[in-house]
Amino acid sequence: MAANNITVTDSELSEIKRIARRAGAILLSYYRSDANVDWKAPGDPVTAADRDASEYIVGELRILFPDDAILSEEEPDDPKRLSSTRVWMIDPMDGTREFIAHREDFSVMIGLIIKGQPKLGVVYQPVKDKLYSAAESLGAVLEDQSGTRNLQVSLEDTASKLTMARSRSHRSSRVDRIAETLRIGQSIAMGSVGLKVGLICEGQAHLYVHLGNMTQIWDTCAPDAILREAGGRMTDVYGNPLRYVDRDVKNKHGVIASNGMIHDRVLRVAQSVITP
Repeated sequence: MAANNITVTDSELSEIKRIARRAGAILLSYYRSDANVDWKAPGDPVTAADRDASEYIVGELRILFPDDAILSEEEPDDPKRLSSTRVWMIDPMDGTREFIAHREDFSVMIGLIIKGQPKLGVVYQPVKDKLYSAAESLGAVLEDQSGTRNLQVSLEDTASKLTMARSRSHRSSRVDRIAETLRIGQSIAMGSVGLKVGLICEGQAHLYVHLGNMTQIWDTCAPDAILREAGGRMTDVYGNPLRYVDRDVKNKHGVIASNGMIHDRVLRVAQSVITP
């Protein structure tokens, strides 16, 4: 398949969806048994499932797009990505804690950066066979057991009617303060970042906030691409687009994802919370 294209084709998106589904099947084969858990760092688990799914995805991408750079959470960083037009960003299992606890909210995430911008994203939840996908100018789509439908964020902006997608594993008092200030009383707990953003794309939630620096660019690349096509917005806490071409892979200034309608209001509150 041609590489270094600056636009995304239907056939490329179809291939990435195929790869994500197959990687999801690899994860499920471990999910139904007892996964061996290692620790990359304190509080940062990794399993054989992560590694096998990563190896499969990276191998497929190298065959299909030999000239593209690849960044995977489970592989050594390749400095080539800093000067490449096209960079694939992979989290083979987003939500490892949920996987280990045998909860359903983990996902495979594959995104494509072209000239520093997220242009394609696939987020696949294997347990529910639920696949979010998007590519620039091709729209955002959800495929699940009920069929296929286009994704569009909710246009709701009334505080009392808003729902926040919250982290299941990492409760934050600062995020609590944002919800209280905005008078948002409803929330949905979810593990994977991609699945939380997916809820916004579906219109089930309106906001996700992470104020720390514990997400990496492979956590946000695919969801960012999907949310854009669904009509939403993702920035750091200062309203800047997330950066995907830095050597540092962390989103150093947090992540705010929303339906767009409430984004500026959330930014103001978030900045007041993090300012001493």
